[in-house]
Amino acid sequence: MSFVRPHGRATLQGWASGLTRGFFITFEGGEGAGKSTQIRLLAEALAAEGSEVVVTREPGGSPGAEAVRHVLLSGAAEPLGPTMEAILFAAARSDHVEQVIRPALGRGAVVLCDRFFDSSRVYQGVTGELDSNFMAALERVTINGAMPDLTIILDIDPQEGLRRAVARRGEESADRFEKETVDMHRRRREAFLDIARREPERCVVIDASLPPEEIAAQVLEIARRAMNSRREKDAKHV
Repeated sequence: MSFVRPHGRATLQGWASGLTRGFFITFEGGEGAGKSTQIRLLAEALAAEGSEVVVTREPGGSPGAEAVRHVLLSGAAEPLGPTMEAILFAAARSDHVEQVIRPALGRGAVVLCDRFFDSSRVYQGVTGELDSNFMAALERVTINGAMPDLTIILDIDPQEGLRRAVARRGEESADRFEKETVDMHRRRREAFLDIARREPERCVVIDASLPPEEIAAQVLEIARRAMNSRREKDAKHV
């Protein structure tokens, strides 16, 4: 479920001020990497500076996508195979983009999203062993130009990440991805790092084993730097 945090001074007087459109930041990484915590801390910091911040997640984020989320995370779609699962993720993402992300960016908000297409590249593309051309075509149609301005990859050893995930959920049942083998999670870690190596202009890797406050300081500095860079580029094209 997505929600808007309009705080402090008038909207867009913070770090988003001066941008010709909003700013889209996605957070990626394995299970238990701390994405939710870092998104919350960044949202609070940006909102305190006067920016409108929209926090959302995948799968989900819009009413239609949330309906698909339960099917995906419960494992009900798993017997249908990775191709159908990828299509379901894509359908949820398309609704999410058009109902939540694009309108927020259009009014100048900062959008923080817990997972986006890089997770599909990794979970369905790499470890689901789906054809890369099929995944690229599905991605292109699904996001329809809604590319992240910045992707923060929180990197953690899979065993530690799974330990954290178990502690976080308590008595709740593990979702279908948390139940998978450590080797599978290691493959996903390497796949995320490979994306970062191939797209350094968009992706930044942060050591998620550091204390949360240290990670938060890094994330805020990276976000500010990326927004400043975009602001300068926008100014040149005015």
